Amino acid sequence: MKGESRSSKTPPRSEEELLGLIAERIPGNGAEVLAGIGDDCAVIRPPGTSGMLLLLKTDALAEGIHYATGTPLSSVGWKALCRPISDVAAMGGIPRHALVTVGAPRSWSRADWKDLYDGIGKAARHHGVSVVGGETVRSRRDAFLSVALTGDVPKGSLRLRSGARPGDLICVTGKLGGSLESGRHLRFKPRCAEGQWLAARSAVTAMMDLSDGLGSDLPKLARASGCSYHVDLERLPRNRGCGLRGAISDGEDYELLLTLSPRGSGDLLRRWKKAFPSLPLTPVGRMIPGREASTRLLPGHDHLAPASRKR
Repeated sequence: MKGESRSSKTPPRSEEELLGLIAERIPGNGAEVLAGIGDDCAVIRPPGTSGMLLLLKTDALAEGIHYATGTPLSSVGWKALCRPISDVAAMGGIPRHALVTVGAPRSWSRADWKDLYDGIGKAARHHGVSVVGGETVRSRRDAFLSVALTGDVPKGSLRLRSGARPGDLICVTGKLGGSLESGRHLRFKPRCAEGQWLAARSAVTAMMDLSDGLGSDLPKLARASGCSYHVDLERLPRNRGCGLRGAISDGEDYELLLTLSPRGSGDLLRRWKKAFPSLPLTPVGRMIPGREASTRLLPGHDHLAPASRKR
């Protein structure tokens, strides 16, 4: 268009930039919206006095981006539903109902469709999710899936990205890195029970899931909380065969990233070992005042970054 600035014709260079552009062009949130764009899920206060909050999440998979062509479709189906379940888990919530949209090429056979929904059904049964509808459409070549998921969380257990404060301990569940090379990105199990357990503890001040890598997700949590961060890189728990770079930037870990108040962290860490003896919860640093410089981390995954990797 005539008069349009040169910058407006260039693609967004990051997901954060695109979210800002979108937020400027949609209606503001109503009073019932407690959290909208910028957290793992949207949070809605439903009518009535049930004491529960409604969680809304949508997530998509694209062939050639989130999984390689030729990947067993049962694994694709598992991953498609488990990705938004992981976001609900990071809010301390319980996943409830899903709508699944699938775009598939004409070449898909009956066996292909069965395999895909075998994976979706397995994930749904494992996590107590009801698949209540969706849509099927043709794609010209590559397949894609989109899942819309609801969940709920008790008002007192809701955990957002914005609750961290200077001095809080930064922790991660499990181990990080190497998800793509090992295939774990196709068979991970969202930390639902762990997320609900953590959210019920007042010592937990903020929480999100690790899907884009610590190098991208920790800065998001810090920005939402108005803080900076110091990370002890030597303390990062790494999967076998994975170096420090991979633990920071590989992504697709689907572990939980959380912050703990200093006063309650010791007791929580002791109780965690008894509740989840086979899953480590590792302190890796501290939140610091926003005016201070953060530890420099290699960036994780960003779909819109110029050098973004396929996954």
